[in-house]
This record gives sequence, structure tokens and C-alpha cells, in this order.
Amino acid sequence: MTRYREKRHFGRTSEPRGEGAEPAGAPSFVVQIHDASTMHFDFRLEVDGVLKSWSVPKGPSPDPREKRLAMPTEDHPLEYRDFEGIIPAGEYGGGTVIVWDQGTYRPLTDDFAAGLERGHVKFRLEGAKLRGGYALTRFRGGSGEDGRAAWLLVKENDERAVRDGRTPDPVRARSARTGRTLKQVGAQATEEDTWHSE
Repeated sequence: MTRYREKRHFGRTSEPRGEGAEPAGAPSFVVQIHDASTMHFDFRLEVDGVLKSWSVPKGPSPDPREKRLAMPTEDHPLEYRDFEGIIPAGEYGGGTVIVWDQGTYRPLTDDFAAGLERGHVKFRLEGAKLRGGYALTRFRGGSGEDGRAAWLLVKENDERAVRDGRTPDPVRARSARTGRTLKQVGAQATEEDTWHSE
């Protein structure tokens, strides 16, 4: 969690520090829509007590033909599963966040953490919106021109696959936790209450 904490000033942002939540039952996942400098989806899987995280510009797709770019970001604390609100302007990732989907997942790859290290895992999501098998595959290591690894997030061709399925417009999408849009979260949040976890 060192990298996560180094990027944030907790006197100015109400993002969780990562000191309280414990794993409970089946591993969780969350997909957050983040209206930062560029709109994107943050895809997070609970692994070994943290949320392994990827920025997915176009969001997860239910269509197996759609390969979605997923750029890894720093590990986030488990408390981030509930984060919904505003990261103040001027802070790292400043902007509005909603929980677009959440739930649990079942690893389909033996030794899931080792699979992530190798660069390929399969898993089955049980969320409010995303269901069925998915795969994450690293196709570029961290030695490219920009030094960043890159992955693909792809839906498995199973009973939950949807041909021509599209990820909803992030501006109109509603939170799986509160039913609110990004605009509503932005309008209702205050400086004292910049994230929602009810």
C-alpha cells in the first residue's frame, strides 16, 4: 500500500487510508466509474488483502469479441470497494467516482496471485451487472516506450456472454450502491462528506 499512500494527502482527501477492512468470505470485485482528467472505469479484484486495480478506458464489455485495454494501477485498500464521492481538485485522481458494479468473484486459475504475476488469469464474476467468466491477460510488460504494462480484459464466451453488448454511457450510468449518477454524486457531496459508503 506504500505507493497508494504516497500519492495521496489524507488531510485533503477522504479516500480510505487502508487500515481497517478485513477480507470476508468470497473475494470481492468492484468497478468504479471515475470522472477524472479522462473518464474511465477502474476494475478492481480482491487478491491477498488488497484490491489489484486496472484502469479500463472503455469499461468492461459483456461481448467476448470486445477486447478492452486495461492499464494496471497501484494496489488499493479493501475499503476502496465502498468509495463513492469526490476526490478534491488538485489531488491525485481528482474527480467524481461512483460504484458502477460490485460483487464477488470465483478464481478459475489455480494460485490466482501467481497467475497475475505470470500475466494471465480467469475468473467468474457475480455482480449486480457483470456476470460470468472473464480473463485478464498481460500483452505488454513494463519495458515498453512508456515503461507501463498493458493488459486485456475479455469476456469469456459462456452463457452470460452478450453479442453486441455495450458498456453503458458513463455519464448516464447509475451506481450499483446508491442508484446515483456521477452528476448527482457531484451535486450532493460536500467538503466534509466526499465519499459515500452507506
